[in-house]
Amino acid sequence: MPRFDSPRLLADIGGTYARFALETGPGEFTQMASLRCADHADFHAAVQAYLQGLTWQDGGAQQIAHAAIAIANPVEGDQVRMTNYHWQFSIDEMRQRLGLDTLVVVNDFTALAMALPRLAEADVRQVGGGQARRPSVIGLLGAGTGLGVSGLIPAGEGWIALGTEGGHTNFGPRDERELDLLRYAWKSLDHVSYERLVSGPGLELIYRALADRHGMQVTPLLAPAITQRALDDGDPLCLETLDVFCGLLGTTAANLAVTLGSLGGIYIGGGIVPRLGEYFDRSPFRARFEDKGRFSDYVSAIPTFVITAEHATFKGASSILENQLRNLQASPGSAILGQIRRARSELSPAELRVADLVLAQPRSVLNDPIVEIARAAGVSQPTVIRFCRSLGCEGLSDFKLRLASGLTGTVPITHTQVTTNDSMLELGAKVLGNTASAILQVRSHLNRDTIARAVEMLIAAGRVEFFALGHYSVVALDAQFKFLRFGMPCGAYTDPRLQLLAADVLRAGDVAVVISSGGRLPELLQVVEKAQERGAKVIAITASQSPLAKKADAALIVDHIEDVATHLPMVSRILALLVIDILAVGIAMRRNPESVAALSVVAAVDDEDAKPARGARTAAPGISLASPLSRLTSHSR
Repeated sequence: MPRFDSPRLLADIGGTYARFALETGPGEFTQMASLRCADHADFHAAVQAYLQGLTWQDGGAQQIAHAAIAIANPVEGDQVRMTNYHWQFSIDEMRQRLGLDTLVVVNDFTALAMALPRLAEADVRQVGGGQARRPSVIGLLGAGTGLGVSGLIPAGEGWIALGTEGGHTNFGPRDERELDLLRYAWKSLDHVSYERLVSGPGLELIYRALADRHGMQVTPLLAPAITQRALDDGDPLCLETLDVFCGLLGTTAANLAVTLGSLGGIYIGGGIVPRLGEYFDRSPFRARFEDKGRFSDYVSAIPTFVITAEHATFKGASSILENQLRNLQASPGSAILGQIRRARSELSPAELRVADLVLAQPRSVLNDPIVEIARAAGVSQPTVIRFCRSLGCEGLSDFKLRLASGLTGTVPITHTQVTTNDSMLELGAKVLGNTASAILQVRSHLNRDTIARAVEMLIAAGRVEFFALGHYSVVALDAQFKFLRFGMPCGAYTDPRLQLLAADVLRAGDVAVVISSGGRLPELLQVVEKAQERGAKVIAITASQSPLAKKADAALIVDHIEDVATHLPMVSRILALLVIDILAVGIAMRRNPESVAALSVVAAVDDEDAKPARGARTAAPGISLASPLSRLTSHSR
């Protein structure tokens, strides 16, 4: 089996224990250790304690370049704050402190979900009947310090893992005993979720609640002691506690099954159930799972499995890390690194040296001051600034922010090829997915200052003219419609001869908005030159490094490659329409509201069947008039 160039660090962080391992090759886990979270001040201290305890063969410690952390917490953005423990950290700051090239942080049950396709038959044990349908949605839940809930959705040849917090759904009692549990929990909790009962702390709460229900005076026990007394000693109260716990888990699993349509089965992980052994198989779990009223037949056909594999979460975290590294290798770096690669032929020799440095050492550039970047590239500091501005950035700080967004271990944006074998559903999903990916890439290129400057230019303009050719003419017409609704004098020109005539009558204070995917059409470049000769400002919606972007007073970058000679432009046209929407929303939010008295005149609505109010101005069907209310947009509601 092949080995990795360097070992990879894997971690499974719960509210009680932090488990670590090194992966030296696919599925080869070594030097596993479990550390108590309470013994370490923070996450970094726990990782350092593990690393310092490693033993290395052949002479010395090996450099760890990549790591994946599965953590019992929702993961959104860069900041991680654990729900069931006090640890918190920044993902990118932690990556730098640990000296890693890649640090991927995911929800622990998302990682466990991604392990399911890698598990063999010997890694699970079926409880009850049912037959899994393949491929179909799979549900996953497990009790430990909390209650983790996730799922897997089949997607082509792979799977999509759901990161959920389903354990925090409201607890619903099934009988009088469970109603007493809820009343007992309400004494100390404002919100009683399933996690409050179906977890380690929940097992302890159930034990105390049942003792209170039976009028018994007992010493509170921890979850391991409750389990041990029930299974080894046959303690009646502890056995009842386990029965209630497993029954509630059955209800939770059934809820998940009908919510997701988990015809591929429900899998049980976590730290508690796998330790219950054969007791769990004869517990109330499966009976409660199938007790679903009108949907009993539906859930009875769904199989339930206990995950018995020792290192399932590590397998899932490893799978996510491997996919991340594979994507980074196929399209290394961030969106701006791809932009640099495409712009190389347009850069000056000095700027090219800066580009080569960034592509070779992106993290060093991210952390170094401008004097070190200039020295390493062998150029002057102004050249570094010119390089940043050539990419549509305001300066070095803006460039570093965009660079950092792609180097923090987030999942890259991808494009999926449409094939002749695709069904209509698959074709539609791929087209929508590719468009969504392109939109996210444009979002990563957005420059706040450039957008703000463009909006200010448009608000101050005496007149706005939109220019586009060919397939992008519809964008200019759409922009004209939107701006006329704002009551702003404007026009749209899509014929080259009319464009030159229109540009020739522009004046100082007017704005020309030029829309071109490639930014190289000579007809539009002539329009720009003529408009600037007349003293008008030019806003370009175009590709970076294009002649149009370089000539414009404000360039709004839309980098999406579509060869109009061989392909019908689709995605790039949608991106240009969205940039127009951004400008329209910016204007709508910046303009001063009209006087209150003017609101008595109400614009006709777009709905042809709507009856206008008395005194309202009317318009032709499907046409909305500019009015004081037209400053509102769907994004400002």
